[in-house]
Amino acid sequence: MHPPLFLVDSLPAADLIRLDGAEGRHAATVRRLRVGEAIAIGDGRGSMREGHVAEVGRDYLVARCAPARFVQLPVVRLVVVQALAKGERAEHAVELMTELGVDEIVPWAASRSIVQWRGARGERARERWAATARSAAKQSRRAWVPQIGPLASTAAVAQRVPDASCAVVLHDPADRGLTDLPLPDAGDVLVIVGPEGGVSDDELAAFAAAGVKPARLGTPVLRTSTAGAAACAALSVLLRRW
Repeated sequence: MHPPLFLVDSLPAADLIRLDGAEGRHAATVRRLRVGEAIAIGDGRGSMREGHVAEVGRDYLVARCAPARFVQLPVVRLVVVQALAKGERAEHAVELMTELGVDEIVPWAASRSIVQWRGARGERARERWAATARSAAKQSRRAWVPQIGPLASTAAVAQRVPDASCAVVLHDPADRGLTDLPLPDAGDVLVIVGPEGGVSDDELAAFAAAGVKPARLGTPVLRTSTAGAAACAALSVLLRRW
């Protein structure tokens, strides 16, 4: 069983690590860890240290940890361009994709997205996505917290396609499935997930011009909040990440 993971901004080199602040309170008060229990501490950027609790205070704990180990990013990265969704569905999508292995999520202002990110409200929404990804990475014991990119327009998404090793837009009427596409041995696999109303004809044309291939996941029509996660799961198997 994997020990609970707590994230810090910078991973200390000392044998004894004091965990305080929000993470310390969560470990000592919510998780109620006790002396001798296993623990993992990481920086969310690949470095991890594992050890055991040596001391517990009211809102902090001290852990005695082994030297740091570094977890490399996968050779093939999963990047999901996620159309903005309403309510809690957006955060649900981020949570699921993080648990299922996404490496980067790009919020996309699709033409049929009901939600719009503008000004301070948009920045707060992006911060919620980042907090959700961080929490889900801890829950799934991931050494890397997925990146949450800035809000992208359709043109900005299209500009990323040449740098990807493979780019696909999930589209129900497509004549081939995701499993029919040739996958790379390295680089980024870019998956575009549309909003509840689907990807517009103009957006499909812009993506096609950039070299994006349309593909379907299967017979069921999935919500935007689950389609990206389903794609991450399928690709993790196909790419032998699992």
